[in-house]
Amino acid sequence: MYYGFDMGGTKIELAVFSQDLNQIWQKRVPTPKEDYQALLNVFRDLTAEADKKFNCQGKVGVGVPGIVNHTKGTVFTTNVPTAQYKPLIHDLAHILQRSVKVDNDANCFALSEAWDPEFKHYPSVLGLILGTGVGGGFVINGKVLPGKNGIAGEIGHMNLSVRAAKLLDDKVPEITCGCGQVACFETYLSGPGFERIYSAFTGEKRSAIEIIQLYKQGDNQAKQHVERYITVLAMFMGQVVTVLDPDLVVIGGGLSQFEDIYRLLPEVLPQYLYGIATLPTIEKARYGDSGGARGAAFLNLID
Repeated sequence: MYYGFDMGGTKIELAVFSQDLNQIWQKRVPTPKEDYQALLNVFRDLTAEADKKFNCQGKVGVGVPGIVNHTKGTVFTTNVPTAQYKPLIHDLAHILQRSVKVDNDANCFALSEAWDPEFKHYPSVLGLILGTGVGGGFVINGKVLPGKNGIAGEIGHMNLSVRAAKLLDDKVPEITCGCGQVACFETYLSGPGFERIYSAFTGEKRSAIEIIQLYKQGDNQAKQHVERYITVLAMFMGQVVTVLDPDLVVIGGGLSQFEDIYRLLPEVLPQYLYGIATLPTIEKARYGDSGGARGAAFLNLID
């Protein structure tokens, strides 16, 4: 059995997968944010429950919202403060009495999608998350590319390009990103960034859902906003695709539910690609919120 944990700021989810990779059980509990031992105990109790239920000792993988330092076995995560800089990998292995694989949740998302039956034939898969932030993971031949410092795939922290800045016409105020830098693409292309750009050009504060509803109703301001957002997204993706040259891009996160992205982005993106490049396949994520736990379980399928 394969056990996949998705550790988030509000909940910890365990999903159990059979040997043929079908999900057969799932449970969610609140995340202890202030008590490290309580956090470890949640993993212990959920694992023990699964072991008893399926009469086995499952292989454990964990996805975390932050940077994993595999050399030190520590994690950098602001969403779960009690785990910050703790030797989480060692402590989980000790309390669970088995080896544990831990990786960034965006990498787990990308791995989950790359192992989908429809996508397994693609040699390289870029997972792009357009949600509260902008995250990414890169999978090559079924294996995650972590990078030396565990930050490969942190594409949202690329700095806004000159062309994108000109398009936004200095109307959107620069803000400091969670990484400490200013003008990261994440602050413009995330869900909050989507709303921020709209507000800067219209003077109105609306949620992403409201803006998309206006767009679908044919509202001119919303249509201009979506065109502007897609252009900035294409400028960003042009750089990422030029560097990584993926066969497939899978988009997840809240904004992935905006279906017109999959029609508009392929229309705009080609003009921002390297001259001889052709478009990668662009698809909506297949597993939604469950992709993190699924990908974490699949960490044990790779060396």
